[in-house]
Amino acid sequence: MFKNVDELRKFLAGKVEIKGDEVVIADEGALKAAARELMENSVLNENSDVRDAVRWVVREAAQALGIIPSSINDLYMSRGRKEYSGMSVPAINIRGFTFDVSKALFTACRNKKCPAAVFEIAKSEMEYTFQRPAEYTVSILAAAIEEGYRGPVFIQGDHFQFKAKKYFENKEAEVASTKKLIKEAIDGGYLNIDIDSSTLVVLERPTLEEQQKDNAEMAAMMTNYIREIEPKGVTVSVGGEIGEVGEKNSTVEELEAYMTMYGKFVKSGVTGLSKVSVQTGTAHGGVVLPDGSIADVNIDFDTLKKLSNAAIDKWGMGGAVQHGASTLPDSAFDKFPQMDTVEVHLATGFQNILLDSPDWPAALKDKMYGWMRENLQSDWKKGWTDEQFFAKIRKKAWGPFKKEVLDIPEATRAKLRKQLQDKFEFFFDKLGTTNSAKLVSEKVKPVKVKVPKPACLG
Repeated sequence: MFKNVDELRKFLAGKVEIKGDEVVIADEGALKAAARELMENSVLNENSDVRDAVRWVVREAAQALGIIPSSINDLYMSRGRKEYSGMSVPAINIRGFTFDVSKALFTACRNKKCPAAVFEIAKSEMEYTFQRPAEYTVSILAAAIEEGYRGPVFIQGDHFQFKAKKYFENKEAEVASTKKLIKEAIDGGYLNIDIDSSTLVVLERPTLEEQQKDNAEMAAMMTNYIREIEPKGVTVSVGGEIGEVGEKNSTVEELEAYMTMYGKFVKSGVTGLSKVSVQTGTAHGGVVLPDGSIADVNIDFDTLKKLSNAAIDKWGMGGAVQHGASTLPDSAFDKFPQMDTVEVHLATGFQNILLDSPDWPAALKDKMYGWMRENLQSDWKKGWTDEQFFAKIRKKAWGPFKKEVLDIPEATRAKLRKQLQDKFEFFFDKLGTTNSAKLVSEKVKPVKVKVPKPACLG
């Protein structure tokens, strides 16, 4: 770890030059070789000046190389105009091992000529994985630098969720909290935000529009706010949600009610939603059986197609979003493009690839499981077996073991990256995003967003 900013400056010599408020690449090869060390200081260094300086250097260096955090809005809106079809963009939630997962994803993107992939993290995941936006973005961009990637990087805040109890007790406070998170995310390089106010749907109300009112009002309010603070020249991709994942399946009538109410609250002339998340039968993390395996799930593909087509035909959005898909059988994935699904969210399956791999360090896994058993007893639901507990709760061990995960030897990390890469490439093929580079370059025009230089760098 660098002890101070002067040590960082010495380390950067010959790799990049800081000229005023710009970073100039002096030796790309040397910068690539330094990317992991820079990332580790961004994640672990306890000196806040060093962390801020490293993060600024990485973000500016990435942009100097043509690695640009970008909005996917224009690609999705072109889907709403029916300018392409047969492609569902994978959105990958990265809970831990972030630098290496990102390296594997960038390798797969290069191999498959597929820039149409989203790096995302949910509000809840930020909390238990200890990854705030500034850190998460830099881990991804440092991986892109090391991999020699070029082009747009779609980083997304997933499930920016309203807490129903807090909202109905103190609406103003919950609105302020959500706006604060959105501001932090956009400042941190997230140019794609999914607003999840579906928790505010009140099914006891007499009409669908009344049921969806608070959901639509908050989605519109956050859309208005995003348009006020988004970087110049950028239209942040904003997603809405009508059905809480794991609950009852969504209907076209609910989507109609939601969009009708949304239209009443969003400001005139403001660019609206690029997509809408729906519920069609999945659950986050899958349904875990007593032996720790995942139960088969029957997705209502007919409903998914109807919802996507309505989103495209009636409101010009890119289509519907499928959550909780990573634990589905492999045979399901080529159906999503056929159903005109615009985006498919994948999370737990990649965590399982890592933690269930024979190459994941056994001693570290034992340590993680021991910590969970000791510290997360309140999460253990009545009737759960050990296998169910660990399968559902181990996502919460990423944060406390961040350093130990970073210390995994490179030879082991390389094996794990290859396993992830193979799965990413499988998804690209199944979801129709292989060879999407030409389409993305036509629809998405990355905008370099200047990152304020920290005061510690003078």
